[in-house]
Amino acid sequence: MFPSQDSLKKNFIVPSVAGDVAAPTGASLYARFALAGAVCCAVTHGAMTPVDVVKTRIQLSPEIYNKGMIGGFRQVIAAEGAGALLTGFGPTAAGYFLQGAFKFGGYEFWKKTAIDILGAEKASENRTAIYLGSSAIAEFFADVALCPLEATRIRLVSQPTFASGLLGGFSRILKEEGAIKGFYSGFGPILLKQVPYTMAKFVVFERTTELIIKQMGVAKDQIAPSTMTAVNLSSGIVAGTVAAIVSQPADTLLSKINKQKGAVGESLTSRLLSMAGQLGVKGLFLGLGPRIVMVATLTAGQFAIYGDIKRVLGATGGVEISK
Repeated sequence: MFPSQDSLKKNFIVPSVAGDVAAPTGASLYARFALAGAVCCAVTHGAMTPVDVVKTRIQLSPEIYNKGMIGGFRQVIAAEGAGALLTGFGPTAAGYFLQGAFKFGGYEFWKKTAIDILGAEKASENRTAIYLGSSAIAEFFADVALCPLEATRIRLVSQPTFASGLLGGFSRILKEEGAIKGFYSGFGPILLKQVPYTMAKFVVFERTTELIIKQMGVAKDQIAPSTMTAVNLSSGIVAGTVAAIVSQPADTLLSKINKQKGAVGESLTSRLLSMAGQLGVKGLFLGLGPRIVMVATLTAGQFAIYGDIKRVLGATGGVEISK
């Protein structure tokens, strides 16, 4: 009366995309890592644009936006309409697409490079240092790609009348301020923010995942895809929370420094020191609550999406050094 299990599998289960082809290696493998990273970052950061708009307003104008996250949403909508919550969506999605490719693809590449140099056994013993070093190097190059678009995003959010979108804002900054001053004034702060953030994000994710799988008592390659997605989500929430706290001061300074032009002759270092002194410890952590919500959510989403896309693309050749 009922179909057999073999019949169900034959007719209703979709085979793996990479099931009948050789696993990718070399440049093909890392291109897949990069694509998975680009998609996961663009999707998650793009989806969190409304939260980021409110968070940035709280950081830049605390005297106005002082009613918390929900109150901030209401203030923005009341003053500018619901569409204002999507301000900066273009540069956010484009910037983090590039950044995600360099970050995730670079992390896998530099991790493999370190393992090749040290050997598998020594690498496993020093895996925390490898996670930290690989993520730091990858993030540096990712930030070179991200910085111009992040500067444009912050300008659009902080000055809604500055331009009508990504191309207009990008072109105006380039024309009026030049590439270096206009786009890379925030490079120092973005490194101070993103490098510690990414280091914390990857090392906490890797170690938390390792701990969860150890508690499960099952080999990683034996875990069902849906369960592995849940593990990635859980580890991502923990990693995102830690990373948000570590990088919060630099995130506040980045928002401030990109809000307006610096004075003629004023160095980046002097601007940063002046801003930090004016804000104080409390001011540097303005908007931390909303940012933890945002970062924990998007980090969990990133690792879940990244793992799923890698599986679909057959990019399962990354080196494991967890115990």
